[in-house]
Amino acid sequence: MDRSDALDDPRLTLAGLFFETHDGLTAHLSRRLEADFGMSHQTFEVLLRLARSPDQRLRLSDLAAQVTMSASGLSRAVDRLELEGTVARVACPTDRRSVYAALTDEGRARVDALLPTHLEHLEEEFTGPLDAADRADLERILRRLRDHVNPEAVRASTFADDAVPR
Repeated sequence: MDRSDALDDPRLTLAGLFFETHDGLTAHLSRRLEADFGMSHQTFEVLLRLARSPDQRLRLSDLAAQVTMSASGLSRAVDRLELEGTVARVACPTDRRSVYAALTDEGRARVDALLPTHLEHLEEEFTGPLDAADRADLERILRRLRDHVNPEAVRASTFADDAVPR
């Protein structure tokens, strides 16, 4: 394959379209979360992941994998959320080495307050142009790609579903 053929490779086009879509969607949603709620996309993602987890808590390592943050980056984010009163660190009763991030009542109220507007934003910016079959196909494809490139997030999701102490 010569250089000009490589530049026309459809894999470059597909990856480019994916990255452009991700970047555009993230930028739009981030601006709207900041404007409407004074919240960063990263903060919202942490709160949303906790709200959607069993007992509204996750081990810090599993939460970091799901939001694709480093352990130190997540620790700083959880520090800020603790100061706001939306998240609390909770020791694991069965493993002293593990610490959970747990959504507080205030955190849940914050998620509940902004979720209807965020869902409207998702409809406008992301799912609106797709019909039901497109959405199902996209979810199936994205899950397959995520499972391949970020298996730690899959493991973290499985752990959250199966192993959170009650």
